Amino acid sequence: MSDGARRPNRVALDAMGGDNAPGEIVAGAALAAREYGMGVILVGREDAIRAELAKHETRGLDLPIIHTDDVIDMDEHDPAAAAREKRNASMLLALQQVRDGAALGAVSAGNSGAMMAAATIVLRRIKGVKRAALGGVLPTKNGVCLVIDMGANTDCKPEYLQQFALMGSIYMENIFKISAPRIGLLANGEEEGKGNVQVQETYQLLKASAATLGINFIGNVEGRDIPAGGADVVVCDGFVGNVVLKLSEGLAEALIGMLRTQMTSTLPNKLAAAVLRPGLRKVFGRLDYAEYGGVPLLGINGSAIISHGRSNAKAIKNALRVARQTAESDVAGTIASGLAKLGTGASAESV
Repeated sequence: MSDGARRPNRVALDAMGGDNAPGEIVAGAALAAREYGMGVILVGREDAIRAELAKHETRGLDLPIIHTDDVIDMDEHDPAAAAREKRNASMLLALQQVRDGAALGAVSAGNSGAMMAAATIVLRRIKGVKRAALGGVLPTKNGVCLVIDMGANTDCKPEYLQQFALMGSIYMENIFKISAPRIGLLANGEEEGKGNVQVQETYQLLKASAATLGINFIGNVEGRDIPAGGADVVVCDGFVGNVVLKLSEGLAEALIGMLRTQMTSTLPNKLAAAVLRPGLRKVFGRLDYAEYGGVPLLGINGSAIISHGRSNAKAIKNALRVARQTAESDVAGTIASGLAKLGTGASAESV
């Protein structure tokens, strides 16, 4: 898009992706259009989308529809193959809107493996990026922390993790406005010599390149440092990151469930809960994945957000907001500039 061209104020949404599609997905689009004044391109089966839009007040809202009958299922046996073969699937058509300049970003709550593959196929990786990565936002005692990677790459070389550190730092600085985000490397101890060979080699790589990259590397951090807020970005491979994500989700749900059980178990507890309810709602809200919308796929030429498969309307609304923010703050361009400091000039690898 030329400098003089009008920048779109739309985000493309895979209306058929997710366990609750298209109902909650379309509802989230309507919320985002109303609350954020943004356009949402709904991609999927037009009759189903229109039936859901009819349930909401949409007068004056920018909610165009792109019809397709093709959908990538949540339980695809080979998600990457499905992304390559189903080129007219709703997920891929949403990403194509970004590639073609019609949308700022794309969001899908569909098959995450397929969305990762599709984004790489359609938008391609940024020049010099070895692997795109998922950055998941987790609540901490006083804020949030980005864990990267959260499942895109189970086997990582130290140079991949070095790039993840840069990408995570840029994302937190641009989206959460954290100055000089603290970058920690996840290990089984804070000492420099801790961790397996991968972690030890990554530590030395980050230590040597932190000044060049302009990142604030603070060394190793342990798992307990994530909820304690010991770092703003925690770097690890996708296998470890996905375990961290699933454990965090399970603990949050268990904690909320235990508190609710205790709050309603006796009359004194119910009375106490009534007094504490405003504060508890804030705590529960911070533990709710829907507050954060979804996880960004960092390292690709564009803004792509992968939402939880069970996303509700609130989660989709927030994912659309994050997709727009990621594009408007030029996260991808800043990553490219950061990599250039390392002299990383290799072309993006073919898919």
